[in-house]
Amino acid sequence: MDELELLKKDWQKKEEHLPKLSYSEIHKMLWKKSSSIVKWILTISILEFTVPHLLYLLPGMKDSMDIYDKLGIKSLSTGLWVIGYAITFYFIFLFYKRYKEISTLDNAKNLMEKIIKTRKTVKYYIIFGLSFLFLTCVMIVVGIYLNDHLSDVFPSGNNENISPEKFKSILLWTMSIFSVVLVAVMGLIYFLLYGLLLKSLNRNYKELKQLEI
Repeated sequence: MDELELLKKDWQKKEEHLPKLSYSEIHKMLWKKSSSIVKWILTISILEFTVPHLLYLLPGMKDSMDIYDKLGIKSLSTGLWVIGYAITFYFIFLFYKRYKEISTLDNAKNLMEKIIKTRKTVKYYIIFGLSFLFLTCVMIVVGIYLNDHLSDVFPSGNNENISPEKFKSILLWTMSIFSVVLVAVMGLIYFLLYGLLLKSLNRNYKELKQLEI
């Protein structure tokens, strides 16, 4: 008898002493895990919206928000933020809806369908979040490009050694590079926060699928 057969026999002996779980018990465990994951997705999305707005209460933040007005893009920024808030609230509502749906399911097939819907919702939310951030950065870059009095917006531009044209060029390049880096960093954060949760949710989906075979 070779070594592989000995290992198989040894494992079969150990397997006899392992606890046996029924179909309903495994389904219940996967259901609870999925519900917990979606709850975390909902919680993170709410914190993601709330925490940055709490920063506005800090001293000095009001002045930084006046940049839209100084660049002459306040109306455009207001319209963009109103649309952004509406879409964000809609996604948070969808996450809450998915959480309530999964929390009350008792059917494996329906649970699998809700997991798929949740995964799609999260992916769309990530695409929206990064796109909205990119559009905000583009809006500021355009505002800088169209503004001919940047020294009034950025006092550091009042330097005799730097011409207004050169100062504008420096700002445009700096803001452009900063925008790319910011979107990339946020993409990484989204991957770490939501990507890992989606991976766990996808694992639950595969296990449920195996149960249905």
